[in-house]
Amino acid sequence: MVRATNAVASRRRKKRLRKLSKGFVGDRKNHLRLTTEAVMRAMAYNYRHRKLKKRDFRSLWIMRISAAAKIHGMSYSKLIHGLKEARCELDRKMLADIAVRDPNSFEAVVVCAKASLA
Repeated sequence: MVRATNAVASRRRKKRLRKLSKGFVGDRKNHLRLTTEAVMRAMAYNYRHRKLKKRDFRSLWIMRISAAAKIHGMSYSKLIHGLKEARCELDRKMLADIAVRDPNSFEAVVVCAKASLA
């Protein structure tokens, strides 16, 4: 009796792995064992960095808002506190975008925060 290899399923498995390893360099894209290890590691890093991306962007937004607030003579924490007092619904992402793209509008936001603190 001929040995059954389940060729269809194993080929599909290998094909799926090779598709995930597209763009890898050297033996990591050709040899199955190395490809498996590389893909598993890449997927683990991918999962971890999807979480880290949120933290990184938030800290970037805070830095941008802080720099723009200092230009107008106000600290970041006082600006955020003033906006909370004024019940301003702008989040940090929008504030950072306004600070970079439209400094005049950001100045108006700072004036609103200063007025609510005074």
